[in-house]
Amino acid sequence: MNKEIVVLIGGPSSGKTTLIEKLKENGHVCYPEVSREVIKEAQEKGIEQLFLEQPLLFSELLLEGRKKQFHLANKEEANVVFLDRGIPDVLAYMHYIGDSYPAFFDEACKEHIYSKIFILPTWKEIYVSDDERYESYEQALLIQEHLVETYRNYGYELIEVPKDTVENRLQFLLQNLNL
Repeated sequence: MNKEIVVLIGGPSSGKTTLIEKLKENGHVCYPEVSREVIKEAQEKGIEQLFLEQPLLFSELLLEGRKKQFHLANKEEANVVFLDRGIPDVLAYMHYIGDSYPAFFDEACKEHIYSKIFILPTWKEIYVSDDERYESYEQALLIQEHLVETYRNYGYELIEVPKDTVENRLQFLLQNLNL
């Protein structure tokens, strides 16, 4: 069996992290969202919202973190590895804020190919704001649109995970992966 690197994408408050945690509970190899760690490290250095204050630096740190995750996932013994967001997410967010980026961002998306992309729709009923999530629900919807467009531009077919209980979402993923 070939290595499957599966990415969960979606705007803020779509349930990605909850689903990743459920996958881990069930024994699957999962990698967390890189941005929360980048944000926490910046806040510890006194930069409250690195994404807003220095978007290119923030995006470069995310890109490096996601490339590292991709390479680590390829070295895992498990046949299937789940990632909370992928490299094209970085570009989608840059598109969302209307910022440009160097060509190596695009090259990274073309060089690091994922097996499957599952998209979780932004979900108003579970929307929560916290220290790392500053977007409004309306902004989350716009981010979702940029994610869809960006991943499709790189040739990915997106598999939409229905809004449902975490257990049913987990079963949906596993059935679509024949696990």
